[in-house]
Amino acid sequence: MGLLSKKDANLIKDPLADNNPITIQVLGICSALAITAELKASVVMAIAVMFVLGLGNVVISAMRNIIPSKIRIIVQLIVVATLVIIVDQVLKAFAYPLSKTLSVFVGLIITNCIIMGRFEAFALGNGLWRSFLDGIGNSLGYGIILVIVGFFRELLGSGTLFGFPVLGDPIEKTGLYSIGYENNGFMIIPPAALIVVGIIIWVQRSRNPALVEEN
Repeated sequence: MGLLSKKDANLIKDPLADNNPITIQVLGICSALAITAELKASVVMAIAVMFVLGLGNVVISAMRNIIPSKIRIIVQLIVVATLVIIVDQVLKAFAYPLSKTLSVFVGLIITNCIIMGRFEAFALGNGLWRSFLDGIGNSLGYGIILVIVGFFRELLGSGTLFGFPVLGDPIEKTGLYSIGYENNGFMIIPPAALIVVGIIIWVQRSRNPALVEEN
C-alpha cells in the first residue's frame, strides 16, 4: 500500500487545478495582486503560506476536541498569528531586504481567507494527517498561481527573473532589446496581476468545461 490513499492524494491534487483556492474558490486574491511583481517575493510568500497553513492545520486539528465553539475563531487567529510572527522574524533575520519588500503583506497572512477557511472547513473536522495534507495541497495550489503570475510579471515588466536579466540589457541594448523590444511597465503594477489571473482562469475553464458556471 502506498503512503497516500486515493482520497488522501486528492487532498493535494485537487487544489492544484480543479479546486484551486485562487482561480476556482477566488480566495487570497489580494496577495496575488500585491506581491507578484517579483518572482522571488512570490516564491517566498508561497513558502510562508505553506508553512503557516500546513502547520496551522495540524495544530487546529490537534486541538479540535478541546476548543470551545464560541471562541474557535479567536483560537484560530492566535494560532495563525503565532506562526506568521515566526515567519516574519525568520525573514527579518535571514532575508531582511526581502522582508522589506513583502512588508505588511507577511502580516496580512493572518487574514488570508484560504488559511482561515481551511481551519474552519477542514482542520476542525479531520485528523492530523489529513489536515496536514489539506494544508499542503491548498498552499501548493495558492503558491503555483503566485509563481506563475510572478514569472510573467517580472519577465515582461522588468526583463528579469529572480532579479537576473534574461532578455538582455535595456541600457546597452543587447539581447531582445537590440531589435526594439521594450519592457512593459504596465506588468509591474497590481492590475496586471488581475489580468494574468484572469487568463489562467480562462485557460482552466477552456480545458475543463465542468468548471464553467451555469447562468
